[in-house]
Amino acid sequence: MEQVMASIPDFEIAETGISKDNSAEAEQFKFRVDEIFQKVDELEQKVNEVEQFYLNSSKKQQSSSKGSSMGKERDKERQVPSIKKQQQDASRREAAAAKRMQELMRQFGTIVRQITQHKWAWPFMQPVDVKGLGLHDYYEIIEKPMDFSTIKNQMEAKDGTGYKNVRDICADVRLVFNNAMKYNDEGSDVHLMAKTLLEKFEEKWQLLLPKVTEEEKRRDEEEAEAQLDMQLVREAAHAKVVRDLCNELYEVDTHLEHLRETVIQKCRKMSTEEKRNLGTAIARLSMEDLNKALEIIAQSNPAFQAMAEEVEIDIDAQSESTLWRLKFFVKDALELQSKSAMSTGGNNNNNNNYNNKRKKEICDAIAKTAKKKSKKTSS
Repeated sequence: MEQVMASIPDFEIAETGISKDNSAEAEQFKFRVDEIFQKVDELEQKVNEVEQFYLNSSKKQQSSSKGSSMGKERDKERQVPSIKKQQQDASRREAAAAKRMQELMRQFGTIVRQITQHKWAWPFMQPVDVKGLGLHDYYEIIEKPMDFSTIKNQMEAKDGTGYKNVRDICADVRLVFNNAMKYNDEGSDVHLMAKTLLEKFEEKWQLLLPKVTEEEKRRDEEEAEAQLDMQLVREAAHAKVVRDLCNELYEVDTHLEHLRETVIQKCRKMSTEEKRNLGTAIARLSMEDLNKALEIIAQSNPAFQAMAEEVEIDIDAQSESTLWRLKFFVKDALELQSKSAMSTGGNNNNNNNYNNKRKKEICDAIAKTAKKKSKKTSS
């Protein structure tokens, strides 16, 4: 970077072209620039948040792309619910689901009563009296003891510690009989009683199972719908953030343009040496930046054709505002170009033959025009 900037000594950061007598104005400009930088930092953070949100949304959509085309079309037609409506809908869904589950548990309770009223159910009504019966190895064989009194207490619990769904109760009923069959020999009475009651229970459970499956499917669908509503709310919120960002970026851009015009108007007249150095610096630009420099000239020169095959650039013929615009742009561009060259070790083979030829033609045009001006001055 030092080698690049050494050939253009009047491009230091400290030089702005503003008269030293206007130090108060310079401080005011500096304050306004600091404000803009702070605003840009805030906007950058918001942009990163929005970008991360849509990145995560894209991943979720890819993982759930197995849905039917009809489902996708239905999702597109959904209206974005408000947060308040979403909360109300969620409360209604939860209340309705809890009511339906209570009905299923009531029906399951009927099955449990029918099983426990069987004449062979008495060994399974209370916890196994391990100590009284001298079953010293019971806890070594049975990992989780279970009985119908424990199941009943769980079903009737009002403190939130009870069963949450029917399948949990079903699993414990099976555990009662499986424990008995596991601990007692196959030929024993208790083993036979447990096996018989388990078979009767499974028959009754199969009658209730379709209702349980239907309820689970309905819950899954409602949960998916709730998740979709939440996603739509988030997308709507981020869409608003994007709109606000666009407006704020436009304001910042307008502010910067106004500030730039004000600074350029306050700039002093550029000296001949500075113009010559500017022409030399322009020749150092990359092809991309060189085209941008030509666009700056074209902005204040409607007759100038930046994309013409033959371009003639007369630095002395440019207005002061154009010259200072070019100087600010070239300075920033060369700094970035130098940093890029340092990070890549100075190896840059991206320019094709056409770009190199085009750049040479423009640089030759600058040199040719400067040479003509020099001859006229010497004569």
